[in-house]
Amino acid sequence: MSTTTRRAVPFEGSSLAQVTADLKEEIRELYTADEVPWVIGYSGGKDSTATLQLVWLALQELPAEQRTKTVYVISTDTLVENPVVASWVSQSLETMRQAAVEQQLPIEPNRLTPKVQDTFWVNLIGRGYPAPRPKFRWCTERMKIRPSNTFIRKVVRRHGEAILVLGIRKQESQARARAMAKHEKRRVQERLSPNGNLPNSLVYSPIEDWSNDEVWTFLMQQPNPWGHPNKDLLTMYQSATEDQECPLVVDDSTPSCGDSRFGCWTCTLVDQDKSMAAMVNSGEEMVWMAPLLKLRDKLDVSGEEEHKLRDFRKMNGSIQLFGERIVHGPYTQKAREDWLRQLLEAQTRVRADAPEYVRGIELITTEELHEIRRLWVFEKHEVEDSLPRIYKEETGEDFPGRPLDEHLALGAGEIELLREVCDGDDLLFTTARELLEVERKFRTMTRRSGLFEALEKTVKRGFFEDKADAHTYALKKKQLNEEIADRLPLIEDEDSADAPA
Repeated sequence: MSTTTRRAVPFEGSSLAQVTADLKEEIRELYTADEVPWVIGYSGGKDSTATLQLVWLALQELPAEQRTKTVYVISTDTLVENPVVASWVSQSLETMRQAAVEQQLPIEPNRLTPKVQDTFWVNLIGRGYPAPRPKFRWCTERMKIRPSNTFIRKVVRRHGEAILVLGIRKQESQARARAMAKHEKRRVQERLSPNGNLPNSLVYSPIEDWSNDEVWTFLMQQPNPWGHPNKDLLTMYQSATEDQECPLVVDDSTPSCGDSRFGCWTCTLVDQDKSMAAMVNSGEEMVWMAPLLKLRDKLDVSGEEEHKLRDFRKMNGSIQLFGERIVHGPYTQKAREDWLRQLLEAQTRVRADAPEYVRGIELITTEELHEIRRLWVFEKHEVEDSLPRIYKEETGEDFPGRPLDEHLALGAGEIELLREVCDGDDLLFTTARELLEVERKFRTMTRRSGLFEALEKTVKRGFFEDKADAHTYALKKKQLNEEIADRLPLIEDEDSADAPA
């Protein structure tokens, strides 16, 4: 919940010039106090922009001989960021890189991305993970935390320590305020707090006490030192606000647009993507993003409709119950293929309608498509290798990858024959297909250790007649386990009675 408490007087009565001067002096003192490198988190939003501007301005005023250590600017692109924001950040990083060289500042911008096996589409379409939910929030750790933490750990290994400079503020939320208050008590210096997740790193948050409106006051009155206009940032926030207003602070009744939130356009952890919806509804200029909003809403399916898209077995083939009902597993093959079709269709439409600066947008990268294909064929044993065909049908272009038929047990024609023999029994078809693929895999090995275990695992996955049969089996197994658990104390008592005195 946002806490947007307003101050009657901005900056507690001090002038913007005085507050800025004091913070720049503080930054210079901390920067020159040691040889520990700095890492600034930059998302392209207002808070991280204001923080980076303060550091940039402070370093500009240092003599060249005192600019002795690198300031790493890191921006994590999840590859499913709001396209407008992603384009803004990419352009800003490039402008920043050129300006740092020209101004002889030791500032090094870095765009970070998750490893291909950790991306959103590889996990959702490739592995079949259901769209993220609060109780299964698999995305944040893989897509945002790992890339930044990996970079920071490399800096720490190289230099022994690192100072993280973050645009976090107490007024962002009550949870943020509580967390920052907790870390304040453990500060090793007046403004440096320990980082609980990364050893040998400290956190510096120069604008931690600023309000939303104070951030905007600074950004609108202080020119961006690397030359990426802050008025464009303001326009981006305006378009993501339903009333399209994001005014400057003129008095204590002036509304703020500081609650505009940008993030992944695929996010299903919120009820509605208000920022993208506002952008799409703001005028013809942003209407090209409508296919993304439509696909995001389709991902946000729940209840019985979602169950139809998911396997009744977990990823390892087991049947799991919650009370009396089945806990569904990954998306089925058909659902994953449908998600890929819809994604490629959305990409084609966006490329046709988008403005020039995002005309070549990739909603899914070629590297991700190759990894999804590998997962489908070699880990899920979907040897019909349907991805190239889907790609061709949805884009009109040949998939940029070689055929895999020569590596598979069955070709496309044989797969269709197997499907015909199974006479519409999808469970029988997938089980037979997997058994053939397991045999093919072990056929090429010098030693076939593990073959029987793999075959047994496949049979166990597919020996049910259907979902109802699996449900009945799981309920009986649960009942049997409960009966055994109830009898154990009696058996133990009988054993004790029979034991010799």
